[in-house]
This record gives sequence, structure tokens and C-alpha cells, in this order.
Amino acid sequence: MQTAADAGDAATLLAAVPAGRRVALVDPRFVGHVHALRLGLTDPRFAAATVPGALTAQPEARGALLRALRRTTAAVGAGAPVVAPETDPAPEDRTVPGRIAVALEAEGTAVKRPELGSLTATVPTDAGARATAESARDEVDDEAVRLRSAVKAHDGFFTTFAISPYSRYIARWCARRGLTPNQVTTASLITALVAAGAAATGTRGGYVAAGILLLVSFVLDCTDGQLARYSLQYSTMGAWLDATFDRAKEYAYYAGLAIGAVRGGDDVWVLALGAMVLQACRHVVDFSFNEANHDAVANTSPTAALSDKLDSVGWTVWARRMIVLPIGERWAMIAVLTALTTPRIVFYALLIGCALAACYTTAGRLLRSLTRRASRTDRAAQALADLADSGPLAQGVAAVAPGLRGAFTAPAVALLGTLVMIGGALFLPYGSLLTVAAAAVYVLLSGLAVARPLKGALDWLVPPFFRAAEYVTILVLAARSDVPHAVPAAFGLVSAVAYHHYDTVYRIRGGTGAPPQWLVRTIGGHEGRTALVAVLAAVLTHASGFTTALTALAVAVALVVLVESIRFWVSSSAPAVHDEGELA
Repeated sequence: MQTAADAGDAATLLAAVPAGRRVALVDPRFVGHVHALRLGLTDPRFAAATVPGALTAQPEARGALLRALRRTTAAVGAGAPVVAPETDPAPEDRTVPGRIAVALEAEGTAVKRPELGSLTATVPTDAGARATAESARDEVDDEAVRLRSAVKAHDGFFTTFAISPYSRYIARWCARRGLTPNQVTTASLITALVAAGAAATGTRGGYVAAGILLLVSFVLDCTDGQLARYSLQYSTMGAWLDATFDRAKEYAYYAGLAIGAVRGGDDVWVLALGAMVLQACRHVVDFSFNEANHDAVANTSPTAALSDKLDSVGWTVWARRMIVLPIGERWAMIAVLTALTTPRIVFYALLIGCALAACYTTAGRLLRSLTRRASRTDRAAQALADLADSGPLAQGVAAVAPGLRGAFTAPAVALLGTLVMIGGALFLPYGSLLTVAAAAVYVLLSGLAVARPLKGALDWLVPPFFRAAEYVTILVLAARSDVPHAVPAAFGLVSAVAYHHYDTVYRIRGGTGAPPQWLVRTIGGHEGRTALVAVLAAVLTHASGFTTALTALAVAVALVVLVESIRFWVSSSAPAVHDEGELA
């Protein structure tokens, strides 16, 4: 920390700081809470940020900061006082940091202004104003504010009332001992994997231990985000770990329950895979709808207005959040049922609960889509195309086929293809070449569905239909094969493919676009993988080779997807994605 005599001296001192470092300007007369400065000056997610009397710039905004400071110096003089004339538009813009923030924005550099709430941050200009500011500062405990703000603003009922009241203090304990959110996230994963191992023992003691450990894992899962918010330790790596580990933990636990059930004489692998498929399809409905409407204009849906009205009534907010069975309620249910009942009952409860939640959320999204008058943007259409995960076969069909017109044509064609594929897998003789023919029809219809930009009112349904077609086909063919261990192999394959789809979602959310086309082509796209599994089922009928083939395909997809995903998320181009509003 260095003290500048005036604006000109500040420019000289800033120019001497090594280029790779963050810099900050703070008016020496600043009065306020330490956490207000922390929010304004230490959040790593923003290139530039300001609170009244203070300004910070990351290395990428350093050049713009120096240019703005030099322009300010030239305008007011190098030795001018740090207070601008009283005619400036806002009090916070009368200091040098405030003037520079305005100049940065005028140049096109985004400057984050964090919400301070009850925190004080000001630059008093006389003794009376200073006394008032100091009194306001002393009346508010900024540590209490910091603890409250560590908790996610919109969370589920169970998390809000059963976890967050004490997990925030665990987060503070971790912060004071130098632990990072990534370390807590990793601890949560390890705990969940140990829970899955306990469930895999198939004993009552193992199930009780598994339920307890799963809840401990969830407490740590809440703590890592609270620690990130408490200490402002956001990172791209942390975003990736947090976004993917929840799914890894849940699916590993499903596998542990299935293994434990088999040891107890009850094969529930089909139920475990069904629960995973249903959960993944639920999520893609949410993701696809949100991306389709991310930047939609002219939203006039009365359904959305009704939803906003219901949110103004306290009890309906919590009821609606519980209905969708978010991760807190879901994991609490899984943990309790694991300890007290059997894996089969756990999966029945999951399937019923997730099915009801899916019906509720999907019905609401359908009503909103049908009753709104909004224009889909090119960005939304591209996001939906990326979420569709069309491979070379569907892309080839789309390239030569004329685009089918009609407001609901794309989802109708996608639904027809999905019904043909799933129906063929379910009802045609297992191992029949007719199933391969159904797969060929699915490939054709998949290409036709994406031949035109997905800008229709219900076009956000196209990716969920494709996910259902692929996942359910793999599940059904593996279940009908009667080949030992085919369903566990299918579980691994769907897990690998689902990871790829979640990875796509979080890349799009971060504004960096979908995974590269070479990756989609290499792993075949949804239609290529679906057709390949249909061919394998026909060629390797009632042979152990089907299990081997599914396992090899799962390993190949997982290796390609994971290597590319890790390369991307640890690179400098990775976005900082934080699920502040998602209930997972």
C-alpha cells in the first residue's frame, strides 16, 4: 500500500506496479465497513469494480484504468485536490476513484458496483458528514452481514432452514484456517464416495452410515459455496468442480445402493439407471428452457405474471421450491430412506418424486411458452442447437434436407423420432434388425428437427426429447438383453454421456459456447451413439460381448470428454459460473 499525494502521483505509482497484479485506488478519507471494501476490491470475478471512494482493476483493465486516470489528471491538474466540483452528478463520483469509474464506463470497460445493503461506504467532505458516517458504520456489525451474505439468496426449504443456519459458521471456521472452497468441495466428494461405499456393503449398518455420510457430504457441499461467498474466493476451477461434483456424488451413490442391493439379493440396477435418466432429463428441461429465454424480449406471459404474484406470498414460495424436489430435499429423502428402508424403496421414492416434480415444472414451462409473445434471439437458437448435441449423422441430414416450417414442427419431429426409437427398443423383438431400422428413422428425424434455427415457441423441447431418446434407449436395450452386467455397463455409459451434456450446459452459461465440434463428432452425437447401441444390441444378441461393448463405449466417451473438459476448465478462457439461483 502506498500513499499518493495527488492524482498525478497516483498515476505514476500505478504505472510502476508489475503488469500482472491487481491494483486499487482508495480515497484516504474513506469511511466504511471493511467488508464493503472487501466486496468492492477483492472479488476476482470482475475486471473492474468500485464502491464509493474506492476502485479496483484486474490486470486486463489496468490499461484502461491508467488512461482514465491520466485523462482525469489532465482535466483537473496533477496537483488538484481529490474532490471534484459539487456540480458532479452523484456524490460518489466526486472523488478520484468515482471519476475514474465513470471514465472507465464511458470508454466501454464494465465496472461492477456490488450491492452493499446496510454496509457503509462513503467519503465525507466535512467533520459533520464524517461523524454521521462513522455512526452509521458503528451501528452495523459487518461480520454479521458477511455471514448472512455467505448464504445463497435463493435456496430450498431444507437447505435454508436445516443446513445454512450452522453451515455458514463452518464456512467461517474454514476461512479463518486458510481452507479454500475447492478443498471443501473435494472433501464433500470424498465423503459422498465413502457413503456410496458404505451403501455398497448391503448391510443395515452400512446403510445407516451411508445416510449419515450423505448428509455430511451435503453440509460440506453447502459450505464450499458459502466459503466462496464469505471470503470471495471465486475461481473457474471451483465453478467447474461445484458444477460437476454434485452429479458425480449423486450417481456414485446410486451405484453404491445398487451394488448393496445386489449383495442383499435384490437387483435394482434398472431402477438406479432409471432414476439417473429421469434426473438428467429433468435438468435438461430446465437448462433448455432457461437458455431459450435467457435474452428473450417482450415477455407478456400471464403464467409468468401469476408465478411472480405467487412468489409474493411467503408460504407459496417454499411450497413451490419443495415441489421441484431440489438437491437438499432430494438428498435428505435419500439419506433417511437409505438408513430406514431398502434401496428398492429409495429408488421408488426417487422415481415418483422426480416424476411429479418433472410434471410440475414442465407443465409450467409449457404454459409460459404457449402464452408468451417473445422473439427468440440468434444466441438462444444457437444455445438450443448446442444443447441438442447433434452429431455428424444428424448434421448431414440437416445439411441436405429442406428446413421444415411450422411453429411446432421441430419439437413435433423430435418427439416423433423419440417415440419411434424408444418404442422400437421397447416393443420390437430384442436383437431384431427392425430396431436398427428404428434407429435409422431416428437419425433422419433428428436431422430434420434441427434443419432450421430453433426459434419456435416450443423448440426448447428438442434437446430434452433427444436426451430422453438416447438415455432411455440405452436403458431399455440393456435391461432387455438378459446379458450379465449389461445394465451396470449402461449405467456407466449414460453417466459419461450425461457428464458431457452437463459440461455443455455450463460452458454455454459461462458465455464461451459449447464444446468444440471435433469433440461432438468424435463421440458421435446423440443420434450416433443411440444408433450404435441399437446395432450392438442386434449384432451381440444374448452375448457377453454386449456388456463388453457398452463398457468399452463408456470408457471411450468418458476419456475423450473428461480430458477435453479438464483442459478447458483449467484454461484461462474458462468462465466463472456460480449457481446462485439454481436448486439443482
